Amino acid sequence: MSLAVGILGLPNVGKSTTFNALTKAQNAQAANYPFCTIEPNHAIVEVPDFRLNELAKIVNPQRIMHSQIEFVDIAGLVRGASKGEGLGNKFLANVRESALLLHIVRCFDEENITHVENSIDPLRDVQTIETELILADIEQLSKKIEKLSKEAKSGTNKNAKAQLELANELLAHLNNGEKASLFNKIDNEIFASLNKELRLLSAKQIIYGANVDEAGLSADNAYSKALKEYANSQNAPFIKLCAKLEEELVALDEEEAHQMLNELGCEQSGLELIIKTAFEKLGLISYFTAGVQEVRSWTISKGFKAPKAASVIHNDFEKGFIRAEVISYDDFIACGGEAKAKEAGKMRLEGKDYVVADGDIMHFRFNV
Repeated sequence: MSLAVGILGLPNVGKSTTFNALTKAQNAQAANYPFCTIEPNHAIVEVPDFRLNELAKIVNPQRIMHSQIEFVDIAGLVRGASKGEGLGNKFLANVRESALLLHIVRCFDEENITHVENSIDPLRDVQTIETELILADIEQLSKKIEKLSKEAKSGTNKNAKAQLELANELLAHLNNGEKASLFNKIDNEIFASLNKELRLLSAKQIIYGANVDEAGLSADNAYSKALKEYANSQNAPFIKLCAKLEEELVALDEEEAHQMLNELGCEQSGLELIIKTAFEKLGLISYFTAGVQEVRSWTISKGFKAPKAASVIHNDFEKGFIRAEVISYDDFIACGGEAKAKEAGKMRLEGKDYVVADGDIMHFRFNV
C-alpha cells in the first residue's frame, strides 16, 4: 500500500476542486453533477516547509527540492456503495489503497450547486460515507470469521482461536455502527495482523475538511461548527477551506495570495494546512541535505535510523553506511552554515543506531 491520501466525500462536494488547487494544475475535471470523477486522479504535491527557504538563503543553491506527498481524487460515494451502488465497488477499492483519508464535506448554502441529498447536512453526509465504510468492513470481516471458525475446529491454525475471539469482538463493535479506528483493542497485535490482511476501511485515519464559502472562512457557520465538533469527538483533525478560493489562489504569486488570505482573516491557506497535517498523520518527517547544487528535503518515517534514512537517497548509502555527519536545523541557521557550525562544534558524528530527527541536516559517509 502506498502512502497516498485519498480525497473522499459525497458526489459534487468540492473534492476535485480541492484536488485541482492542491496540484496547482487544472487536470481534475470539476463540474456541477454527480460522479464527475470516475477514474481516480493521482498527483504528487510538494510539502510546504519554510525551513528550505531559510537554508537556501545561506547556501544559495541552484534549486530547492521539497518533500512530496501523493493525493488521490476518488470517485464520489452514495448510499449503498458497500453493495455496489453508484461507483461503490470502484470507490471502496480506491479507499482501501489509501493510507489516510481527507473527507471533504460541503458546509455552505448555494442553490445553484446541486447536492446529491438535495439539502446541506454535514453530519448526515459524514454518516452516509462512514456507514458505507463500516458495512464494507462487516462484510469482509464476516468472511474472515467463517474461515477462522473452520481453522479453529480443524486445528490447522494454532492462533485461530485467539484471532476468532478478537474478530468477533470487532464485528460486534462494527455492528454497533462504530468505526474500527475507535475499537478498544486497536493496539492489540492480533488486531494489527487482521487489519494488515483486511485493510479495514473504517480503521483509516481521517482528516475532516469543511468546504465553506468565503464568508465561512472568517467565522464558523452552523455547518462547519457541527463538523468541527464531530471531528473533535473522533480525535481527528479538522481543517476549514474554501475550495473555490483555493483554486483561484494558485493563479496568484505568493505575495498576492497572502494578501488575499489576510484580507479574509486567514493566516495561511487551508490547503497548506491539509498537506502539512497529512504529512504528519502519515508519520513522516524530513531531513535535509544542503549544498550549492541543491537544498533538498528527504522524506522518511519517524523512527528511521541513519542507515535506513540514507537509503532514500540511494540503496548503496545504507549498504555501505559508515557514519552520518549531522547538524540540527537550528544550529545550522544560528551559525550561518556548515563551516561555522563545524567551527562551533555543532556537527555531530552519528553511527548506525542514531534515530534521525526532523530537520537534521545530514551528510552520509559510506563505502561500497
